[in-house]
Amino acid sequence: MTSKAPAGAPEGAGLPLDDPRLVAFLPMIYVAWADGELAPAEMGTICERIRRLARLPEPCSKLLGRWLDPASPPSARDLQRLLATIRRRAAGLSHRERITLTELGVLLARAEGGVSEVERQALVAVEESLGVAGSEAARQLLATRRPAAGPVTPPASFPVAALTRYLDQPRAELRQRVREILRRPEFRYCGDDLDRAAYRQQVLAWCRALAAEGLGALSFPRRCGGRDDTAGFVAVFETLAHHDLSMLVKFGVQFGLFGGSILHLGTARHHDRYLKDAGSLELPGCFAMTETGHGSNVQDLETVATFDRERGEFVIHTPHPGARKDYIGNAACHGRLATVFAQLELDGESYGVHAFLVPIRRPDGTPCPGVEIEDCGAKLGLNGVDNGRLSFERVRVPRRNLLDRFATVDEEGRYDSPIPSGKKRFFTMLGTLVGGRVSIALAALSATKSALAIAIRYANRRRQFGPPGEAETALLDYRTHQRRLLPPLAATYGAHFALRHLAERYAATMEELDRREVETLAAGLKAFATSHATRTIQTCRECCGGQGYLAVNRFAALKADSDVFTTFEGDNTVLLQLVAKGLLTGLKKQFSEMNLFAFVRHVAGQAATSLAERNPVTTRLRDQSHLRDRDVQLAALRWRESHLLTTVARRLKKRLDRGEDSHAALIACQNHLVKTAEAHVERLILERFAAALEACPTPELTPVLTLLCDLFALERLEHHRAFFLEQGYFEPAKAKAQASEETLHRAPPPRRASGQ
Repeated sequence: MTSKAPAGAPEGAGLPLDDPRLVAFLPMIYVAWADGELAPAEMGTICERIRRLARLPEPCSKLLGRWLDPASPPSARDLQRLLATIRRRAAGLSHRERITLTELGVLLARAEGGVSEVERQALVAVEESLGVAGSEAARQLLATRRPAAGPVTPPASFPVAALTRYLDQPRAELRQRVREILRRPEFRYCGDDLDRAAYRQQVLAWCRALAAEGLGALSFPRRCGGRDDTAGFVAVFETLAHHDLSMLVKFGVQFGLFGGSILHLGTARHHDRYLKDAGSLELPGCFAMTETGHGSNVQDLETVATFDRERGEFVIHTPHPGARKDYIGNAACHGRLATVFAQLELDGESYGVHAFLVPIRRPDGTPCPGVEIEDCGAKLGLNGVDNGRLSFERVRVPRRNLLDRFATVDEEGRYDSPIPSGKKRFFTMLGTLVGGRVSIALAALSATKSALAIAIRYANRRRQFGPPGEAETALLDYRTHQRRLLPPLAATYGAHFALRHLAERYAATMEELDRREVETLAAGLKAFATSHATRTIQTCRECCGGQGYLAVNRFAALKADSDVFTTFEGDNTVLLQLVAKGLLTGLKKQFSEMNLFAFVRHVAGQAATSLAERNPVTTRLRDQSHLRDRDVQLAALRWRESHLLTTVARRLKKRLDRGEDSHAALIACQNHLVKTAEAHVERLILERFAAALEACPTPELTPVLTLLCDLFALERLEHHRAFFLEQGYFEPAKAKAQASEETLHRAPPPRRASGQ
């Protein structure tokens, strides 16, 4: 059984496959050529070993040398026939048996009388020269076609329905009602199939349908067509974010920002006149705060509202192009009335930023006199939202159009406010609109959940590579894939519980001090959730390969539409600085209220804590019961936050003591401030995650939630291990153990360890 040698090839290159003296070498020959990695010098070494050790008859030795001659390789057809011969002779052997190439060769030669010990040693030497894993190569030789994969989705190890019920709280029934509405045929996702004009009309139609269901007006008073249900509105908004995000943003602009500004900044006469039509979308509106030259710095907006005492009107004016209202949702096509934020001027004196209701379009859609409207045009995403620019050329509105919950101007032009301080009045006004940050944070997290659900489901179904002769391995079984998707999943669960807590706090009736805390919390969680969304959606896209690049699989829209959330309702870096300033204010107040003995106790307590947490024993502890102790995890994140806050306060004080103004001092310490705020938010998320775990009513969910909570905590500690090493909180052995995969992949400890 021989094949004809190619022209010019030496005799024997055609491979006499059944020669009984050579059959034991067949696996070696095949692997040598099929491996494709052997250099000519390595081939020469193999041939020399065969000649020196095998003691084969001269013709056989020469023939082996020719088979392994780099200048005359066997043809592809020869190699295929060689593989077929090996598999035919090895019939009955299982590819799962762990045998080496040498052992395989010996088994193949059994029918021919076997091999001598000298020949066995030669086989071992050749196998070593090949530089391959012999048992792996043998399995590949024996494996034929891969069997079909088993069940696509293994059964869950926890009650999925119970977890869904827990995550849907509060307002589970309302969330389910929204999902059922979104399943209707008229809500079929179609943004990729429409041009911009048609897409905007589709989004408007969707919002009208939601308004008809009473969802837009939920937070409005009952007498104005609403339900006085702020918590319900937030739950609806969060759930809608699993659908088209252009629809979500237009919904939020109309009912949350425009309607919310009338509700929170206006009084009963504004509510009675406008809220019913705003809630039904009979009156499309805008929220015109941002200006081309002033985005986050609302306090220095340049649009002016001057009171004309003789006519009892405010004159709204855009003094220059940089003061035009920019990026205003609903402005380009549909809005008819806008809440315009402008500097109120009376008799040449400025009283700060106030809100005014200004008509911008007639019922027929044409701009009102003095109002200039420009379409912002195509954007990176959210092209179903008609963003526009507004300029006002001395537009007059009645005195009653001032939203006057916090300040009034009477017929004589006299200004009055229950809040004497202009600065406090300004921040009180903005504080009533904190719902925007709460809602955007929840929406970003919903987009993240959608992306993770798609990517993880795909990773559990998509199979790639695997052991020879066996079904390919699911992507989710690869540790690298788990590393990419599971820590973001754990962080999403943590942010979910933290944001649900924030939403409950926001919806409750709050005292002023409580409201300030909620504002700080909303700023920090908005920054975390939106930045987390941007990173995670990109990772999910990459984890789905080319499939993730197809528009039908939603990542294109999720990426493009959610990207702006990092700057919606405040740029994230600015918001984190606000969080840090709030923490510094709290620290200052804490010290100012302490008497001498309390201050001494506080300092002593801080010192004792530092010594306890950085003693030589605890900095080295690395067993699983220690690293997965919730108290240990929380203590580490709390210590990091406290350390960063104390040190940034010290840095700022030094600069102020040297005579620097506060603005320059803050700029010099900006990065430190941002890190402090991030540490605060991470600690808070872990606390809320731990609290939700403790409150879970279904014991069967405890293991999976515990694992996710541990994963979030340990990933954050790993992420910050350079900090902990620098400060002596961890020693290298502990930091290394913190990042070890074994920390999570082993079973959790039977009980929590006590102490640090």
